[in-house]
Amino acid sequence: MLQSIIFDMDGTLFQTDKILEWSLEDTFNHLRALNKWDRATPLDQYRQIMGVPLPKVWETLLPHHSNEVRKKTDAYFLERLIENIKRGKGALYPNVKEVFTFAKENNCSIYIASNGLADYLNAIVNYYDLDHWVTETFSIQHIESLNKSDLVRYIIKKYGITNAAVVGDRLSDIKAAKDNGLVAIGCNFDFAQASELSQADIVIDDLLELRTILPRLQDSLSRE
Repeated sequence: MLQSIIFDMDGTLFQTDKILEWSLEDTFNHLRALNKWDRATPLDQYRQIMGVPLPKVWETLLPHHSNEVRKKTDAYFLERLIENIKRGKGALYPNVKEVFTFAKENNCSIYIASNGLADYLNAIVNYYDLDHWVTETFSIQHIESLNKSDLVRYIIKKYGITNAAVVGDRLSDIKAAKDNGLVAIGCNFDFAQASELSQADIVIDDLLELRTILPRLQDSLSRE
């Protein structure tokens, strides 16, 4: 087994799509009530940029609004996401806990590195009791640069990690692995894009595949 696995959260462990539409519609209804939006909710546009830090989201979705409006919208959206998580409207992807259990039984540490905000990540971790398996969850808020490669580098340094894989669905996850000399495992899930996954070392369609892949990676590392 590898020493460690660093997982993305949205679109990798958590089926964000199940709460995204509810939360985004609530948010843009709020903007409509404030007379700050008069068009359809840009759900498809959000899907295309899913995985980028939230400040970048609002720069894209609200390009003509002030930073103050964006910050208030971000805060409202976060409230709606957390409320929908607590109401059980979201879900983990299939086999998350089975893979986590397998990793822990084989002395492989688990970390989460996400572009999501800390309060949002904590809501997911707490609702699904992920702390039972996860050593620590890291938000992009830990890093001034808002760069996922830097966030993964921070985790590596903090825990003295020497061999690991990054598991995620978007290019930022793949780059975070490559930039830090780790194995990049791409998840062909809801928000994944073929052009981005083509840059991963390995692509999976189900997290359960990791039960076969991780020991094989360890064998290859031990022969190097």
